[in-house]
Amino acid sequence: MHRSSGKSKNTKTSNAPKQKISYEKQADPAITAYGISALNWLRRAEFLMSAPKLDICVEDTGYEVAFAGRSNAGKSSAINALTNQKQLARASKRPGRTQMINFFSLGNPDQRLVDLPGYGYAAVPEAMKIVWQKELENYLIHRQSLQGLVLLMDIRHPLQHFDVMMLEWAYSRQLFVHVLLTKSDKLNRGPASKVLQEVQQTLRKMKLNFSIQLFSSLNKQGLEELASVMGGRLNYTLEQPHEFDMDAIPEASDADVDVDVDVDVENTDQVKVQTDH
Repeated sequence: MHRSSGKSKNTKTSNAPKQKISYEKQADPAITAYGISALNWLRRAEFLMSAPKLDICVEDTGYEVAFAGRSNAGKSSAINALTNQKQLARASKRPGRTQMINFFSLGNPDQRLVDLPGYGYAAVPEAMKIVWQKELENYLIHRQSLQGLVLLMDIRHPLQHFDVMMLEWAYSRQLFVHVLLTKSDKLNRGPASKVLQEVQQTLRKMKLNFSIQLFSSLNKQGLEELASVMGGRLNYTLEQPHEFDMDAIPEASDADVDVDVDVDVENTDQVKVQTDH
């Protein structure tokens, strides 16, 4: 009589080493290729002009994407990293240095990147802040070629009063917004991801369907993703794909990166996002 060993038929299978399953989302090769090509295209950026007010800006035709954010949020550093040009947008140790609307062409005068004046810094005289805010408002409301905003927020101080105001202005004009949580290298991966999720949740509560990403000019995090967004909004196509070497981008030095200072955080008006430090 045959005796059963008492072992399951699947014993051999169950005792075999289990294969680790990865749930990490894989990048779409087509999207990655577009991002790399768009990044190469953005290297063509050239300075066009600076204007203190809307009525003397570049002719209002074509496509524009504007970089906006609080003073010292890292606008100049982000533009320089994106275009691989250290001094295209001048980074300064003094927040509030960008006092004009700065226009850059991207190989075509009808495809432009715009650097808007930083907002919200307390050290700037009140009268000057009022003038800047008025011209910023005029640009956002009346500029027909403006496709949308890249809104930069220091990951340690997201969704300040003026940030929320910019989001609401963009929504009222039916403009897209791509939020950059800058200086993500200042936080560890876990806390940075937590802030990203919390800001996403806040935007959903505000019924704002805007995109958002982590970004660091220092370690080049998020360049391809940002380039893809810029290319799509500025009508860039893959007509002449080029190889682009990410390692060709020089490492940022202290002189290239916006220096951290204590910005004026409006405690009474800000949307609070708790972070782990």
